[in-house]
Amino acid sequence: MDDRIRNLDTPKKCEIFAKNALFKNREDLAKQAKERAIELKAEAYGAETLAEQEALKAVYAYEEVLGANNGKKTRASRTWPMIQKYGIINAVERAVNRKVETKGYTALVEMGLEAYAFEAVILRYPHQFSEDAVEISRQRMREWGSL
Repeated sequence: MDDRIRNLDTPKKCEIFAKNALFKNREDLAKQAKERAIELKAEAYGAETLAEQEALKAVYAYEEVLGANNGKKTRASRTWPMIQKYGIINAVERAVNRKVETKGYTALVEMGLEAYAFEAVILRYPHQFSEDAVEISRQRMREWGSL
């Protein structure tokens, strides 16, 4: 990560940096700034484990995708209530265990943020999730060509 981006300390500063980078045709720096914003938001939420922190990054990355598609900031309005009700890890597991795969993956890929898919998080921390969630994630990642 570029040192200028690593030193950004608020999501708002990251957003401004990303806009300026895009204006200068520096998509690489814009992507890094967006990832830094995601990281800062996840840290501020107060996750207790690395798996929780990465799951939160996935939610914030998905919100980036929603915002890009809608042209304005958009909350993951179904995910946050699940997190409040079931906790971070259980909410991710419930989302992945649905029969219909998560819609966000294709959009995350289009923005270069596929590492933030819930399935990718589950496969990085399989000991935090059920065997079913791990197997579903593995199968989907294979289908998507990400494994």
